[in-house]
Amino acid sequence: MAWDQRYLQGRDGWDLGQAAPPLAHFLQEHPLAPQPPGRVLVPGCGRGHDARLLAQLGFSVTGIDISAEALSEARRLDQPQASTEWLQLDALVPTALQQAGLTAASMIGVVEHTCFCAIDPALRGAYARSMAHLVATGGWLLGLFWCHGRSGGPPFGAQPQQVSALLEDAGFEAEVWGPAEHRVPSRDNEWLGLWRRRG
Repeated sequence: MAWDQRYLQGRDGWDLGQAAPPLAHFLQEHPLAPQPPGRVLVPGCGRGHDARLLAQLGFSVTGIDISAEALSEARRLDQPQASTEWLQLDALVPTALQQAGLTAASMIGVVEHTCFCAIDPALRGAYARSMAHLVATGGWLLGLFWCHGRSGGPPFGAQPQQVSALLEDAGFEAEVWGPAEHRVPSRDNEWLGLWRRRG
């Protein structure tokens, strides 16, 4: 698989070796930050840095990725006492999610970091609807989006208004949406948002 090869060959420049600083700062410091307990999904979790932070904060976390190599690394890096669930799944295959117990309204929240920009832009609407299906009414999606304008991908670019429109169409309402603070210098044009799932 192409994503496995990227990990094996070290072509995984999106991996910071830690939870994304804008997400970490928001979750730990922002007055609107979601609070545990609750079950949270991290799609496209990679080596699991963001998922591990959520677990440390007290959430029950499920990390999914299509790459077996990424998940192998996530399990290796996990703490012995950790209860994070790691599943090899495609976030765009509803039957696979259902069979794994990821059912309608089964999550209090979703943390999106690098999955959206890896998906063919033509499939992003389906991805947003899939995430909305999993989140309970009143639940949330916290996302860090790379809104670059370069051609090609992955990572595929997006405009902030496109991201917001897709999520709103899927059933989310923005509480926070703007340029990310505390980003690493190499990550230009990152935007961070918190959306609530409408009833």
